Amino acid sequence: MFLYKLEVSLADKDVALIVMGDNDEEVMREAEMHLSKYYVVPPEIREIALIEKKRANKGTAYVIE
Repeated sequence: MFLYKLEVSLADKDVALIVMGDNDEEVMREAEMHLSKYYVVPPEIREIALIEKKRANKGTAYVIE
Protein backbone atom coordinates (compact mmCIF):
# COMPACT_ATOMS: atom_id res chain seq x y z
CA MET A 1 0.00 0.00 0.00
CA PHE A 2 1.03 3.55 -0.71
CA LEU A 3 -0.02 7.00 0.47
CA TYR A 4 -0.60 9.41 -2.40
CA LYS A 5 -0.56 13.18 -2.06
CA LEU A 6 -2.73 14.66 -4.82
CA GLU A 7 -3.38 18.23 -5.83
CA VAL A 8 -6.86 18.64 -7.29
CA SER A 9 -7.84 21.63 -9.38
CA LEU A 10 -11.57 22.25 -9.13
CA ALA A 11 -13.56 24.87 -11.02
CA ASP A 12 -13.38 27.37 -8.15
CA LYS A 13 -10.36 26.33 -6.01
CA ASP A 14 -7.48 23.91 -5.51
CA VAL A 15 -7.51 21.26 -2.77
CA ALA A 16 -5.01 18.75 -1.41
CA LEU A 17 -6.11 15.14 -1.07
CA ILE A 18 -4.35 12.21 0.60
CA VAL A 19 -5.46 8.74 -0.54
CA MET A 20 -4.17 5.26 0.32
CA GLY A 21 -4.11 2.62 -2.39
CA ASP A 22 -2.22 -0.11 -4.21
CA ASN A 23 -1.70 1.60 -7.58
CA ASP A 24 -2.04 4.93 -9.38
CA GLU A 25 -5.18 4.00 -11.32
CA GLU A 26 -7.07 2.85 -8.21
CA VAL A 27 -6.10 6.01 -6.33
CA MET A 28 -7.35 8.31 -9.11
CA ARG A 29 -10.74 6.54 -9.10
CA GLU A 30 -10.90 6.75 -5.29
CA ALA A 31 -9.99 10.45 -5.38
CA GLU A 32 -12.89 11.26 -7.71
CA MET A 33 -15.26 9.20 -5.55
CA HIS A 34 -14.19 10.92 -2.32
CA LEU A 35 -14.53 14.38 -3.85
CA SER A 36 -18.06 13.62 -5.04
CA LYS A 37 -18.99 12.39 -1.53
CA TYR A 38 -17.39 15.34 0.28
CA TYR A 39 -19.22 18.12 -1.57
CA VAL A 40 -23.01 18.46 -1.58
CA VAL A 41 -22.91 19.22 -5.30
CA PRO A 42 -20.22 17.15 -7.07
CA PRO A 43 -17.47 19.57 -8.14
CA GLU A 44 -16.14 20.08 -11.64
CA ILE A 45 -12.71 18.43 -11.53
CA ARG A 46 -10.34 20.10 -13.96
CA GLU A 47 -7.17 18.20 -13.08
CA ILE A 48 -5.76 15.72 -10.57
CA ALA A 49 -1.99 15.81 -10.20
CA LEU A 50 0.07 13.23 -8.33
CA ILE A 51 2.47 15.24 -6.16
CA GLU A 52 4.08 12.53 -4.03
CA LYS A 53 3.85 8.79 -3.39
CA LYS A 54 5.15 7.10 -0.22
CA ARG A 55 5.02 3.53 1.00
CA ALA A 56 2.44 3.37 3.82
CA ASN A 57 4.42 2.42 6.91
CA LYS A 58 3.96 3.31 10.56
CA GLY A 59 4.84 6.98 10.95
CA THR A 60 4.47 7.92 7.28
CA ALA A 61 3.11 11.45 7.04
CA TYR A 62 2.68 14.51 4.84
CA VAL A 63 2.95 18.14 5.80
CA ILE A 64 0.35 20.22 3.96
CA GLU A 65 0.76 24.00 3.83
